[in-house]
Amino acid sequence: GLPAALPALPLELTILYNSLLFTMGASDSAVEGEAEGIRQGLLRVLEACGACGQDLSTEELWQKVLQEVTVEELQAPLHRLGALQAAWWLAASRPGSTAGLFRLLSNAEDRGSACCSEGENELLSLLKAWRAPAEGTSLPLVQSTEDLKEILYTAAAFLQGLQELEAGNFPTALSLLQEAAGGFCSKKVLAQIYTCLACCAQQMGKPQTALQHLKRALQVDFQCLPALSHAAAVYHELGETEAELQALALLYEALEKAPPAAASSSPYFLIRTELLVRTPILASLLRHRHSSEVKYLLAQRCLQDGRVADAVEHYLDFLALLQEGLQQQVPLDGGSALPRIPEVFLEAASALEQAGRHQDAITMCEEVISRTTDLIPRMLRVEDRLEQPESPSPGAELVGGLLSQKKESLCCLAWRAAGYLHHGRAWAQVNDWEKGPAQPAAMAGGCLGDLLRVQLYGSGLELTGVPGARSSVTSGRRHLSQRAELCATLEPLKGPAALLDFQHSLQISPGDPAAASYLVQALWKLNRKQEAAAHWQKLSQSTPGEDGQQEEQGRPFPLYLVSCLKQAKFPGHESLDRSIRDYLGTTSQDPSS
Repeated sequence: GLPAALPALPLELTILYNSLLFTMGASDSAVEGEAEGIRQGLLRVLEACGACGQDLSTEELWQKVLQEVTVEELQAPLHRLGALQAAWWLAASRPGSTAGLFRLLSNAEDRGSACCSEGENELLSLLKAWRAPAEGTSLPLVQSTEDLKEILYTAAAFLQGLQELEAGNFPTALSLLQEAAGGFCSKKVLAQIYTCLACCAQQMGKPQTALQHLKRALQVDFQCLPALSHAAAVYHELGETEAELQALALLYEALEKAPPAAASSSPYFLIRTELLVRTPILASLLRHRHSSEVKYLLAQRCLQDGRVADAVEHYLDFLALLQEGLQQQVPLDGGSALPRIPEVFLEAASALEQAGRHQDAITMCEEVISRTTDLIPRMLRVEDRLEQPESPSPGAELVGGLLSQKKESLCCLAWRAAGYLHHGRAWAQVNDWEKGPAQPAAMAGGCLGDLLRVQLYGSGLELTGVPGARSSVTSGRRHLSQRAELCATLEPLKGPAALLDFQHSLQISPGDPAAASYLVQALWKLNRKQEAAAHWQKLSQSTPGEDGQQEEQGRPFPLYLVSCLKQAKFPGHESLDRSIRDYLGTTSQDPSS
């Protein structure tokens, strides 16, 4: 409450500087509200000089003080406060305001050297050129201006590198991040910078360079687990499955261990680089995966690579974690590697089926079917091309909620269809079809019923928004064709019934080559050779664009349906092709046949 006096201001500003440093260090963050202390200090300076600046913004206040206050004894304290202000602005991701402040802090002699050449970063040039006035020895400082300058330089390079990385300016980002890596920071921050360099190199299409940066990150700080996670992603991009799985296994092992004490960051300094660089993109790049996410990735990659036994083990471990309340531990948001829970069960069922554990696969499928059935309405009304309104309206939120609910119902329908599909396939392996084909036939019938509903509702709900829906239709109809072919082979009397299934499959998706191929074979086995030959000729003349696989271009099949598609290929088509060609050759020579 005492009036400001010039003789006491150097001591007052030094005390303010030290107290703000302690406040920031104790809070472990740069809080915007604390910068009010700097503003009050500047107003005290103006008050002592007979001026005021209550109505000025912070930038305008600094400009007025540095241009009008020329007292020699106040220059060093003002420069120290300026460095603190720069720290707060960097923490608020405002490098432009920081650069403007250092233009003011640079005196006339320094301004020439502070000018940056073309392609050079202005803020980094200003920081390099900045020379704070000599500090008196009347009161010790808890952190010197020179030390603070080094930290500001590293933080400015790191922050701007991240901003350029987010904007997609990768060469500029790479240059700034390399500058930050050569700056003054802790081992923990240096490992983070190397990890960001790796992400930048990967975006530039340089995976090997990315791996080199990630190895450096782990050499600097072995606790930098995001680097290990990114390494697994790079190996996946390179197709090096063995290295990817090793990286994921190491990551899972590290996450499962009790976390050791945090790596030392710079205990001698209250303001550190990690306090000033806290941006959403950095948090995203350095996101720590939950051990359960890594366990799921191990299961998924093993299944994709055909390592069925390992996949089964990982899926069962993951499902055990589900029982322990995983959903409360890991948010299922866009950053999580975890899919929806029914998809995990279906993937596990696929792995178990491929491993020959058919009864366990059946149990998994029954869980999906029972849990989704209650979530599927008996009637689902859908308008054609129901879309979210472009502009908000009183009823927009309600419409959006209804659309989301209908999509969720359709997802459940697709999951149940896939559950029926796997259930029927697994049941066929543990039972004798000749003695009891009723159960797999019932499963195929349930699958078909759901698929018809999926296809019927899909036009209004855009199947691209329902993972696996369109794929379930394609896989299910092929499975129906395969079931019919097996029936026709096992018992000739079932040939007409099988033929009807093939025709139904083609009604679901006209022109599907797999169903058409089975139809040709069924007609041929029933000695309806003329019809078989006619369908075969039509199938042979179809263009590549009409291939059923083409409709899925850009929409990869869900992992839990891949095995179904692999086993739904048309068998023995070469020999049938030769027979039909011979038949056509004979009939062309003998028109009466």
